[in-house]
Amino acid sequence: MHIRNEVEIPESALSCRAADADTELAELAHANRVAAMGRLSASLVHEVNQPITAAVTDAHAALRWLGAHPPNLEEVRQALHRIVQGGNRASELVGRVRTLIMKEPPRQERLDLSAMILEVIGLARGEVMKNDILLTTRLAQHLPLIRGDRVQLQQVILNLIINAVEAMAETSEGPRELQIRTGESDWDGVVVAVRDSGPGVAPASLKRVFDAFYTTKPRGLGMGLSICRSIIDAHGGRLWATPNLPRGAVFQFHLPRDRAMAPL
Repeated sequence: MHIRNEVEIPESALSCRAADADTELAELAHANRVAAMGRLSASLVHEVNQPITAAVTDAHAALRWLGAHPPNLEEVRQALHRIVQGGNRASELVGRVRTLIMKEPPRQERLDLSAMILEVIGLARGEVMKNDILLTTRLAQHLPLIRGDRVQLQQVILNLIINAVEAMAETSEGPRELQIRTGESDWDGVVVAVRDSGPGVAPASLKRVFDAFYTTKPRGLGMGLSICRSIIDAHGGRLWATPNLPRGAVFQFHLPRDRAMAPL
């Protein structure tokens, strides 16, 4: 016996389901961002503490120059200039962290991926240096702009960098090298590649590495890459992984250009 059951689903219900899915993704993405910043917390404290310590040193130097007979105003001016630079650097870093962990609805704006990558590298720089990793960039100029949510896309880049750093930190074979590249893709958009020299991803895991709850890390939750792919998919792009010869892995994602506006 063949039973056919047809149920008409109202458009309002479909809209609610889509909204619920978007809300769920936003919640997961926020939780993942907080976890990523937690992993970087010690490094970030060090990064913020450096300009603060330098500012205090320069302030003491400025006081000494003011107390000289006669006061050396040029040295004081230079010390104050360095204090301003250090304060701005610390403020920018704190601002980036705050932006990444704040719970805000997705925002669509025109974005330059190369500029975004430099901002994320600033957040992860301490962790890269702590693990003795050589980080190089090949960021193309005058790339087509893309349209998307800055915080979500920065989260993807940050996750890929952290994963690469953690993978290389677990191995002592060969040099630790991390390269980040941008360029125009063959699909009328922009492609970003994060290439590392770690142990790589086993061929059997390449297809599963983006599955929710799949992880090869002893303490991993297996959500980071899954959320990254969901974010890229929501932006109309594609995220994939390939081996990096002779060793390591390459994680790449493509995003379509913003067709509404001309490139910079």
